[in-house]
Amino acid sequence: MHETRVRAAAPEPAVTAARDRPGGPLPWLTALGLAFLVLQLAVVVPGSGLGWDETVYVSQAGGNAPPAFFSAPRARGISYLVAPVAALTSSTAVLRIYLALLSAGALVGALYVWRKVLPTPVLVCAGAFFAGLWPTLFYGSAAMPNPWCALGALAAAGWAARPARDGTGRREAVGAGAAVALVALMRPADGFWLALPLVLAVVVVPGRRRPGMCAALVAGLVAGCAPWTAEAYARYGGLGARLHRAGEIQGGLGWNMAVDDHLRALAGRTLCRPCDIGWDSPGTALWLTVLPVLVVGGVVAARRSGRGTVALLAAVTGLSVAVPYLFLVGYAAPRFLLPAYALLSVPLAECLVHLFARAWHARRPAGLALLTLVLAAHLTAQILVVSHVVRVSHATTARFTAMAGALNRSGVKPPCVVSGADAVPIAYYAGCASRQTAGHDASTTPAALRRTARHVPTAVLVAPGEAPPPWAAGRRGVPLPRGSGGAAYRGYVLPVVAPEAADRSR
Repeated sequence: MHETRVRAAAPEPAVTAARDRPGGPLPWLTALGLAFLVLQLAVVVPGSGLGWDETVYVSQAGGNAPPAFFSAPRARGISYLVAPVAALTSSTAVLRIYLALLSAGALVGALYVWRKVLPTPVLVCAGAFFAGLWPTLFYGSAAMPNPWCALGALAAAGWAARPARDGTGRREAVGAGAAVALVALMRPADGFWLALPLVLAVVVVPGRRRPGMCAALVAGLVAGCAPWTAEAYARYGGLGARLHRAGEIQGGLGWNMAVDDHLRALAGRTLCRPCDIGWDSPGTALWLTVLPVLVVGGVVAARRSGRGTVALLAAVTGLSVAVPYLFLVGYAAPRFLLPAYALLSVPLAECLVHLFARAWHARRPAGLALLTLVLAAHLTAQILVVSHVVRVSHATTARFTAMAGALNRSGVKPPCVVSGADAVPIAYYAGCASRQTAGHDASTTPAALRRTARHVPTAVLVAPGEAPPPWAAGRRGVPLPRGSGGAAYRGYVLPVVAPEAADRSR
């Protein structure tokens, strides 16, 4: 009788069986990582250029232009990540391939952390769901911090979910702390919202209290935020001043219901600010409306298999990292929620694997076919959206490149300065420094810009329908390419470059 009770209470039999399976999950995860890499190289990388934010991050480490102004909300983690390539070459293709390789490998590594608490089918399903989302595909090879916050968050929660062994759990603690440090280095706020539920889980939850893990998580958060904090005192007069300025640039942090903005942005908007567009393609966000139901179902299914605590930890942590972007920031960008998608993919996978297993054991081919069809339709929709986003990105890059080329032919060549509308990316493509006299990236004054123009060619860009600033009026205009279907920008060169010099520069 006693033996029967002991066997009935044996913990997590499904997990143990999965760990003992010959070969383990690594071959499956490697295949998944290769598929993720191939999709990036085939769909996203060819012909791509750097976006606005990417030019800021890459220029800090090298690339094609002097460092752009680094505003208060930004952190330098992604600049550190791209530095080995950006310092050696300005080739966007090389940088994209480098980041695609890194992100594919990091995806495999982050999922592999979970191997001791999740069976292989759940691991592969979670990875396939996250890797198949269009924001993941598009930003996997981008010089942006968000995919690395997502992969770091997935790894951190995986380390925290693993049980402590030999009374210490030192490996788990170090892994979780390092992963939180990576996220905080990329985006300090994301690091905070990630560490918060993990710390609570290892402090408050009975039976899972681990002081070593708690200390590692806090240390990782502090270490990751250290460069951002040090820069706050060096450039902004203190941490409070930088936080205040960062809040101003982000439109003021407070209660902002942005859930509907994120739903609309999933149709293919990389930034929705202000998000006043119509919801013309509701099918592109249908999966997000169903996601909460699948997550709850996954937690319930995981509990029946002895993995309820693990799934619940992933779900709560995923919700935590989503809170600021859904309720505190007044605009939307699909990349903001990548950490949440990565973490919520775990309970989602539990639900999907459970549904497939039930249909299989019940010998219901119609149910299996329906589930397969739904998942295939979802993946097809993601590929279609990412293809659209890539086309828009290519068109924008081509326009910026053409405008930069026109400036170069007009005598605005390195060393040079560009100011005004869209100056940051256009200056990067022209090989110039970007300096703004107003707005979020204000880093100079009109008087200082005029003094600069005495020594180096300087151009002021004016958007269609806007008047040039008074201090640029009367300067020689530079005809800039119109672009696809849009009105032409105007450029004004300071000081006036003689036509003969412009002709010689062609």
